[in-house]
Amino acid sequence: MLHEVCARSDRGKVRVNNEDHFFIDEARGLYLLADGMGGARGGERASQLAVETVAELLSEKAAPDASALLHAVESANGRVLAEARGNPKLEGMGTTLVAAVDLGQSVSGPSASGQGSQSFAIASVGDSRAYLCDAAGLRAITEDQTWVQEVGRPLGLDEETLSRHPMRHVLTMAIGVADVVDVRYYKVAVPSGAFLLLSSDGLHGVVAAALIEGILREDGPGNDTLEEKCNHLIQAARQAGGPDNITVVLIRVL
Repeated sequence: MLHEVCARSDRGKVRVNNEDHFFIDEARGLYLLADGMGGARGGERASQLAVETVAELLSEKAAPDASALLHAVESANGRVLAEARGNPKLEGMGTTLVAAVDLGQSVSGPSASGQGSQSFAIASVGDSRAYLCDAAGLRAITEDQTWVQEVGRPLGLDEETLSRHPMRHVLTMAIGVADVVDVRYYKVAVPSGAFLLLSSDGLHGVVAAALIEGILREDGPGNDTLEEKCNHLIQAARQAGGPDNITVVLIRVL
């Protein structure tokens, strides 16, 4: 394994429960994050079931690949949907999901540091995100499946209007809400020394990208380890009001 990882989750300052779930399997290079919806019981169950399903199916693979990842996410959709249909108390539950699988050393060439990159397969449904932070800056790898991204921006609405629009939090796709799920797939090479960040919208929905990047880039006493960086990301979201559950999975390629 040519990377290190840390994950943290926090209820935030407003919600009475935490509907986020994460999973890390360093041996297989598998990292999952889900943000549930559908009420306290439904949201928690949906995110837990989605994460458990993907983890279970990929644990059967000695070396999970992109095809296995996509199949596992589709299977998670089926299981969440079936459980919601079979239990009236869980009706309407669903979850976002972002998953990363380490595919090994990239063959695209050495990084600026003279060492190789790690190639990751990314699958996403909903608005939980994967970010890359490298020498070029912080940028989102995934695209949100939301009304803002798929309707508001194509209509030409400006960012200020979108930030206040009543549809701004509406998802256009989630795990467990339809028989067919639209899974977005990405592949990214993460250079040595760079970060791959998975986050729920309790972080990126309230904390400016510049601040997230600053926390990742700044090293020194109190912000050197991945654990300290994860804690500072959580603290930044709480200081911004903590209106939602906050979950981060942070990977640094060595």
